Amino acid sequence: MNLAAMDPKNYDAQLQQKRIKLEQAFVEFNPPALEVFASEPMNYRMRAEFRMWHEGDDLYYYMFDKALNAKVRCDQYLPAGKLINQMMAALIVELTPNQALRHKLFQIDFLSTLSGEILVSLLYHRQLDEEWREHATQLKAKLSSQFNVNIIGRARKQKIDLDKDFVVESLTVNQQVLQYKQIENSFTQPNANVSIKMLEWAIDVTKQSKGDLLELYCGNGNFTIALAQNFNRVLATELAKPSVDAAQFNIAINKVDNVQIIRMSAEDFSDAMAKKREFRRLEGIDLDSFDCNTIFVDPPRAGIDSETLKLVQGYERILYISCNPETLKDNLLTLSDTHQIIRFALFDQFPYTDHMESGVLLVRK
Repeated sequence: MNLAAMDPKNYDAQLQQKRIKLEQAFVEFNPPALEVFASEPMNYRMRAEFRMWHEGDDLYYYMFDKALNAKVRCDQYLPAGKLINQMMAALIVELTPNQALRHKLFQIDFLSTLSGEILVSLLYHRQLDEEWREHATQLKAKLSSQFNVNIIGRARKQKIDLDKDFVVESLTVNQQVLQYKQIENSFTQPNANVSIKMLEWAIDVTKQSKGDLLELYCGNGNFTIALAQNFNRVLATELAKPSVDAAQFNIAINKVDNVQIIRMSAEDFSDAMAKKREFRRLEGIDLDSFDCNTIFVDPPRAGIDSETLKLVQGYERILYISCNPETLKDNLLTLSDTHQIIRFALFDQFPYTDHMESGVLLVRK
């Protein structure tokens, strides 16, 4: 983390540099004009993690700044949402004099929402006991006068939830409120306002779709819930059980009735579609009954494996959200044999870093 580079006055310039870099990287694919979706220049992150430094009676948050090659005290943190910054200040006042809660505390993680919920995870280099639980319960009660807060204690092979280990986010997408269960220690989009722009873009580029949608790597159903309105049915896959459970929760809370979630890896699902193997998890699901003309992929940083790419190429329209331009470019070397890019977007999820989130819509040539 380069804390010195985080200056809101420089935000527009750094976003322009990203735009130029992304356009140059993909010029060989002759994409249309790049659509750029900016972030707020500060208070944009819904998640933050801090190491804790004990210095006599003092206790404070810090991060390691690679540019300075040093740890930097963080009483406040510019990228973090206002709710996290407010909680940071209130929490440190309570923890500093409390030996039962600060003893061997080495990290604090925050997960917040635009809807006002915040989850605080306290991480320790010791086992937690009833004394810890009692003091943590008192802490939660005191903080609850100001915040809608839940607290988790973590140690080696130990996790204590005082109430619950998730928050429920509410995002207003095209004037429609969508709710999402977000679990501690599971992936969620860190920049909620840019996430809204991503969802609205995905809805826009698929609004003329026909038939059904196949989605790989659906996570907690972040895009699934939003895109369901544009298709007759959605068949979505995800391997991680906590994400599948969250997706099912989100389907129910948003009253979506045309989504089927399958707990499978993209690689196994590709084998199932190619009828290479039979899977017990697909019992009772007639894959042939789905009329999927569009496929949506939001893969991990490693991109899409070669076998899954073959599956993806079989669809008329491909919506691809990428967290790694290098692997997206590598996958496009294959996909561009059969498809062409008709929409191209940059989403600035991570201001002041080199990280770029991008999206492409491809149609068969």
